[in-house]
Amino acid sequence: MRTRERILRAAADLLTREGRTAVSTRAVSAAAGVQPPTLYRLFGDKEGLLDALAAYGFQQYLAEKQTLEETDDTIADLRRCWDQHVDFGLSRPGFYVLMYGEGRYRGDIPAGLETIAILRRNLARVAAAGWLRVSVERATQLMHTNGLGVVLSLISTPPPQRDLELPTVARECLLGTITGLGDRGPRAPKDVASRAVALREALRDNGTIAMTRSEGALLADWLDRIADTGHSAPAVPASGRRDGCGAR
Repeated sequence: MRTRERILRAAADLLTREGRTAVSTRAVSAAAGVQPPTLYRLFGDKEGLLDALAAYGFQQYLAEKQTLEETDDTIADLRRCWDQHVDFGLSRPGFYVLMYGEGRYRGDIPAGLETIAILRRNLARVAAAGWLRVSVERATQLMHTNGLGVVLSLISTPPPQRDLELPTVARECLLGTITGLGDRGPRAPKDVASRAVALREALRDNGTIAMTRSEGALLADWLDRIADTGHSAPAVPASGRRDGCGAR
C-alpha cells in the first residue's frame, strides 16, 4: 500500500472511531507508522490532510451511490437516493461534518461533483416523465441543500433526542413541493411548469431538433424560467389539521 493511502486510511479510522478532535498530525502519523515530516511532505500541513480526508470520504460515498440501480419507478429511485444520503451521514457523522460542515467541499472534488451528478440524473428522469414542477437545476439544489440541513441537524442533536422520522417527513415534504406527488404516487402532469420541465429534458436528450446553439440555449432558458416560476404552493384549507408538509 502506498504511503499516502496508508496515512489516509489511518486518519479515516481515527475520525470514525474517535471523532474529529482525534485527527491530529501526531496521532495520524503514529497510527500510520510514519514520521510527521512524511505527512507534511505529502499533504503540506494539517489543513491539507483534512482536505484530502474529505475527498477520501467523498470517494467512499460515491462508491455507495454507484451501487444504486435504476428502476422504472423514478420517484422510488429518488427516495432511495435521499435515504442513502441520510444513512451515510448518520452512520459516519465525523466524515459527514468534515465533508459538508466545514466548508471543505468547494466544488473541486471530483467524487463530490459526481454524487451531485447522480442526483441530477435521477431528477432528470423524473422530469422526462413529466412529474417535476421546477427545473432540474433548482430541484437538484433543493434536494441537496435540504438533505444537508436534515443530516447536519440530526448529527448536532444528542442521539436520545433525535427525531428519526424527520428525514422521511422532510423528504416527502420536498417531493410534494417539487413534484406535487408527495406519497400519493405518480399522476399525469397537467400544469404548465411540469410540461416545461418535461420538454426541457426531452430537448436535452434529442439532438435532431433543427435549432442553432443560441436558439437552443434561449429556449432552454425560457423553459427553465417557466418551470421555476410557473407553480405555486397549494393552499391550506381553513379547517383540518395538517403537518408541516400539508398532510392530514
